[in-house]
Amino acid sequence: MSPSSQSESMPSADVLAEWVIEQAADALIYADAQGNIASWNGAATELFGYDREEAMGQSLDLIIPEHLRAAHWKGFQAAMETGGMRLQGRPTLTRAAHKLGHKLYVEMTFALVKDSSGTPIGSVAIARDVTERVEKEKAARRAASTSDEPQS
Repeated sequence: MSPSSQSESMPSADVLAEWVIEQAADALIYADAQGNIASWNGAATELFGYDREEAMGQSLDLIIPEHLRAAHWKGFQAAMETGGMRLQGRPTLTRAAHKLGHKLYVEMTFALVKDSSGTPIGSVAIARDVTERVEKEKAARRAASTSDEPQS
Protein backbone atom coordinates (compact mmCIF):
# COMPACT_ATOMS: atom_id res chain seq x y z
CA MET A 1 0.00 0.00 0.00
CA SER A 2 1.42 3.39 -0.92
CA PRO A 3 1.69 6.16 1.69
CA SER A 4 -1.01 8.20 -0.05
CA SER A 5 -3.53 5.36 -0.14
CA GLN A 6 -2.70 4.58 3.50
CA SER A 7 -3.57 8.11 4.60
CA GLU A 8 -6.77 8.07 2.52
CA SER A 9 -8.03 5.05 4.46
CA MET A 10 -7.00 6.36 7.87
CA PRO A 11 -9.92 7.28 10.11
CA SER A 12 -10.18 10.69 11.70
CA ALA A 13 -8.31 11.21 14.95
CA ASP A 14 -11.60 11.08 16.90
CA VAL A 15 -12.65 7.78 15.32
CA LEU A 16 -9.19 6.30 15.83
CA ALA A 17 -9.22 7.37 19.49
CA GLU A 18 -12.61 5.66 19.95
CA TRP A 19 -11.31 2.46 18.37
CA VAL A 20 -8.18 2.47 20.54
CA ILE A 21 -10.19 2.98 23.73
CA GLU A 22 -12.80 0.37 22.87
CA GLN A 23 -10.32 -2.26 21.72
CA ALA A 24 -7.80 -1.84 24.55
CA ALA A 25 -7.24 -5.05 26.51
CA ASP A 26 -7.43 -3.23 29.86
CA ALA A 27 -10.46 -1.50 31.33
CA LEU A 28 -10.44 2.21 30.59
CA ILE A 29 -12.74 4.47 32.55
CA TYR A 30 -12.96 8.24 32.28
CA ALA A 31 -14.84 10.19 34.95
CA ASP A 32 -15.66 13.88 34.75
CA ALA A 33 -14.68 16.37 37.45
CA GLN A 34 -17.71 15.36 39.54
CA GLY A 35 -16.71 11.69 39.45
CA ASN A 36 -19.39 10.55 37.03
CA ILE A 37 -18.48 7.94 34.43
CA ALA A 38 -18.27 9.49 30.95
CA SER A 39 -16.31 6.77 29.11
CA TRP A 40 -16.41 3.01 29.68
CA ASN A 41 -14.84 0.52 27.31
CA GLY A 42 -15.61 -3.14 26.59
CA ALA A 43 -12.83 -4.34 28.88
CA ALA A 44 -14.45 -2.37 31.75
CA THR A 45 -17.67 -4.26 31.06
CA GLU A 46 -15.77 -7.56 31.21
CA LEU A 47 -13.97 -6.60 34.42
CA PHE A 48 -16.78 -5.02 36.42
CA GLY A 49 -19.88 -6.66 34.88
CA TYR A 50 -21.75 -3.46 34.00
CA ASP A 51 -22.72 -2.74 30.39
CA ARG A 52 -21.72 0.65 29.05
CA GLU A 53 -25.34 1.83 29.27
CA GLU A 54 -25.50 0.85 32.96
CA ALA A 55 -22.23 2.60 33.82
CA MET A 56 -22.43 5.82 31.83
CA GLY A 57 -23.43 8.80 33.96
CA GLN A 58 -23.14 6.82 37.21
CA SER A 59 -20.87 7.79 40.07
CA LEU A 60 -17.57 5.94 40.38
CA ASP A 61 -19.10 4.53 43.58
CA LEU A 62 -20.51 1.91 41.20
CA ILE A 63 -17.16 0.08 41.32
CA ILE A 64 -15.63 1.39 44.56
CA PRO A 65 -16.23 -0.81 47.61
CA GLU A 66 -18.03 1.13 50.33
CA HIS A 67 -15.13 0.97 52.81
CA LEU A 68 -12.81 2.69 50.29
CA ARG A 69 -15.13 5.47 49.15
CA ALA A 70 -14.23 8.16 51.70
CA ALA A 71 -10.51 7.87 50.94
CA HIS A 72 -11.17 7.75 47.19
CA TRP A 73 -13.30 10.90 47.19
CA LYS A 74 -10.86 12.77 49.41
CA GLY A 75 -8.06 12.05 46.92
CA PHE A 76 -10.26 12.69 43.89
CA GLN A 77 -11.40 16.10 45.15
CA ALA A 78 -7.85 17.08 46.09
CA ALA A 79 -6.65 16.13 42.58
CA MET A 80 -9.42 18.16 40.92
CA GLU A 81 -8.63 21.18 43.11
CA THR A 82 -4.82 21.09 42.93
CA GLY A 83 -4.24 19.61 39.49
CA GLY A 84 -1.88 17.07 41.02
CA MET A 85 -2.25 13.44 41.91
CA ARG A 86 -0.11 11.40 44.30
CA LEU A 87 -0.72 8.18 42.36
CA GLN A 88 -0.39 9.71 38.87
CA GLY A 89 0.97 7.07 36.50
CA ARG A 90 1.92 4.60 39.24
CA PRO A 91 0.24 1.19 39.14
CA THR A 92 -1.70 0.77 42.37
CA LEU A 93 -3.21 -2.40 43.79
CA THR A 94 -6.70 -1.82 45.16
CA ARG A 95 -10.07 -3.47 45.58
CA ALA A 96 -13.05 -2.97 43.30
CA ALA A 97 -16.66 -4.09 43.33
CA HIS A 98 -18.20 -6.28 40.62
CA LYS A 99 -21.83 -5.96 39.58
CA LEU A 100 -22.54 -9.42 41.02
CA GLY A 101 -21.34 -8.27 44.45
CA HIS A 102 -17.95 -9.93 44.72
CA LYS A 103 -14.78 -7.96 45.29
CA LEU A 104 -11.88 -7.93 42.86
CA TYR A 105 -8.24 -7.08 43.23
CA VAL A 106 -7.37 -4.64 40.47
CA GLU A 107 -4.19 -2.92 39.48
CA MET A 108 -5.07 0.61 38.41
CA THR A 109 -3.14 3.45 36.89
CA PHE A 110 -4.63 6.93 37.21
CA ALA A 111 -4.09 10.20 35.37
CA LEU A 112 -5.76 13.58 35.43
CA VAL A 113 -7.23 14.83 32.18
CA LYS A 114 -6.73 18.58 31.77
CA ASP A 115 -8.09 21.05 29.27
CA SER A 116 -5.91 23.28 27.09
CA SER A 117 -5.46 25.75 29.97
CA GLY A 118 -4.26 23.01 32.33
CA THR A 119 -7.45 22.86 34.40
CA PRO A 120 -8.44 19.34 35.46
CA ILE A 121 -11.67 18.25 33.78
CA GLY A 122 -11.66 14.64 34.90
CA SER A 123 -9.64 11.54 35.55
CA VAL A 124 -8.86 8.42 33.59
CA ALA A 125 -8.15 5.03 35.12
CA ILE A 126 -6.77 1.97 33.40
CA ALA A 127 -7.55 -1.21 35.32
CA ARG A 128 -6.55 -4.85 35.11
CA ASP A 129 -7.90 -7.80 37.11
CA VAL A 130 -5.13 -9.27 39.27
CA THR A 131 -7.40 -11.22 41.64
CA GLU A 132 -6.00 -14.62 40.67
CA ARG A 133 -2.40 -13.46 41.11
CA VAL A 134 -3.09 -11.85 44.50
CA GLU A 135 -4.99 -14.91 45.76
CA LYS A 136 -2.10 -17.20 44.71
CA GLU A 137 0.40 -14.93 46.48
CA LYS A 138 -1.74 -14.93 49.64
CA ALA A 139 -2.03 -18.74 49.53
CA ALA A 140 1.74 -19.08 49.09
CA ARG A 141 2.35 -16.78 52.08
CA ARG A 142 -0.12 -18.76 54.20
CA ALA A 143 1.54 -22.04 53.17
CA ALA A 144 4.97 -20.62 53.97
CA SER A 145 3.87 -19.36 57.38
CA THR A 146 2.30 -22.70 58.34
CA SER A 147 5.38 -24.63 57.21
CA ASP A 148 7.49 -22.41 59.47
CA GLU A 149 5.50 -23.46 62.55
CA PRO A 150 7.15 -26.09 64.76
CA GLN A 151 5.83 -29.61 64.31
CA SER A 152 4.55 -31.38 67.44
